Amino acid sequence: MNDEPDQNNSFLEIHAGAGGTESQDWAEMLQRMYVRWAESKEFDISLLQESKGEEAGIKSATIEFSGGSAYGYLKSEKGVHRLVRISPFDAQSRRHTSFASVFVYPQIDEDLEIEVEESDLRIDTFRASGAGGQHVNKTDSAIRITHTPTGIVVGCQQERSQHKNRATAMKMLKSALYEHAMSEQEEKKAAVEATKTDIQFGHQIRSYVFQPYTMVNDHRTEVKIGDVQKVMDGDLNLFIEAYLKRFASGNRENR
Repeated sequence: MNDEPDQNNSFLEIHAGAGGTESQDWAEMLQRMYVRWAESKEFDISLLQESKGEEAGIKSATIEFSGGSAYGYLKSEKGVHRLVRISPFDAQSRRHTSFASVFVYPQIDEDLEIEVEESDLRIDTFRASGAGGQHVNKTDSAIRITHTPTGIVVGCQQERSQHKNRATAMKMLKSALYEHAMSEQEEKKAAVEATKTDIQFGHQIRSYVFQPYTMVNDHRTEVKIGDVQKVMDGDLNLFIEAYLKRFASGNRENR
């Protein structure tokens, strides 16, 4: 992990794909998986934004991970994650395939200059929902910032104070803009594929199969683990280590 931001803390976004309740439940399962993994690493975890599904699961969530080399580890998780299982929401117990995307970007240092024009921002305020008790819902304290030139959207509803949520959201935006700029450079050099892909079949980086057999298969490294529940409980180290070794090997070959 020799890239400049690898030692930094990290933001991780999860977005449910098409499929309604199925995909939203899968997105929440991924959220739990990453929280369990972070707990095993003794990282600090902060849920900055969460949009609940209508029936179950989540539509999206943003989590901050604070700890040694958080971004360096989590960057391996960027991409589409595919689930195959017998649906608990299907009265006929049919097998379903669901997708969710994960996007990871580093928390940049405060002294790194990222120029953001106020005229390029659309700032929306709204009442926070979810955890936080009665006080969190009394005022329009939640913040959503849209950077119109890039289409990047960040949000924070963690604090009761609109001012604090705005400050956190701006920190997230600058980090996302930094990652966006780095991705553009990488694309120009043809070093990596685009950071974000369609949330659908054919773009997945990893498949999690619960039925008719149990297997988690990383399609980039071909690492396979038969104990799906162990992975869902946060044991991601084999996948992360294999990705980092392959990434480092590719870098050496390109030098």
